[in-house]
Amino acid sequence: MDDPPKPGWLERVSALVLREPGDREQLVALLHSAYERNLFDSDALNMIEGVIQVSEMRARDIMIPRSQMDVIDISEPPDKFIPLIIETAHSRFPVIENDKNNVIGILLAKDLLRYYASQEEFNVREMLRPVVFIPESKRLNVLLKDFRSSRNHVAIVVDEYGGVAGLITIEDVLEQIVGDIEDEHDFDQVEDNIVPDPGGGYRVKAVTEIADFNERLGAELSDVDYDTIGGLILNKFGRLPKRGESVTVGALKFIVLRADSRRLHTLLVEKNEGEVRESG
Repeated sequence: MDDPPKPGWLERVSALVLREPGDREQLVALLHSAYERNLFDSDALNMIEGVIQVSEMRARDIMIPRSQMDVIDISEPPDKFIPLIIETAHSRFPVIENDKNNVIGILLAKDLLRYYASQEEFNVREMLRPVVFIPESKRLNVLLKDFRSSRNHVAIVVDEYGGVAGLITIEDVLEQIVGDIEDEHDFDQVEDNIVPDPGGGYRVKAVTEIADFNERLGAELSDVDYDTIGGLILNKFGRLPKRGESVTVGALKFIVLRADSRRLHTLLVEKNEGEVRESG
């Protein structure tokens, strides 16, 4: 009896493409296999993995906690809260009455142009847009769809008792998909926690031990209170910073490249000339 013919290359490719992954891990493995065969680049792989991750995350996972929300009190006159708007450079601000548990509307920064253009009395309350409240458990993929259909860009997250738990924007959700593109794809996988950045300085993982950091960069940061660079930087901020924020420690400037609602991941360190010592 003759042996059945071996499948040709077309049949083998079709079998690979049409093979249904049994779970998320198998799907990710298949995507990485396609990436390694140069079917798409690392940016595309990052985005696809981000989409998969977003479908499994909830609002509580990435929201800005209530304690870190930049808000405007309806009782304050514009000339008092406008400096905050200029400093933070947000486009939308929750407006509260008495406390952060009572959000009464959203003020768009562009609406303040009327304050400067009009000679009439400016009434902030009349400028407010409706507030969208969502539960902490809302899935991010559903929230993104709601943002797109309603054209809202910000939502207030509430807990099971109706209290304000935090704030989330459409940018926060999108950053879960595209936010890691500026990081080299393999940086999280490489053994070296400190690598030169093409634009100058060094990319440093937050888990890097301070002793190793000092040895590599010739720094003298204290490791008495903290073991890792991430711990030291969190202490300097006094809170969990957002991507793009920076802090200076002695002659070193630390810029947050990647962070989520729970921890720091990657920092860009710019080293000045001369001996580096920790300030304070």
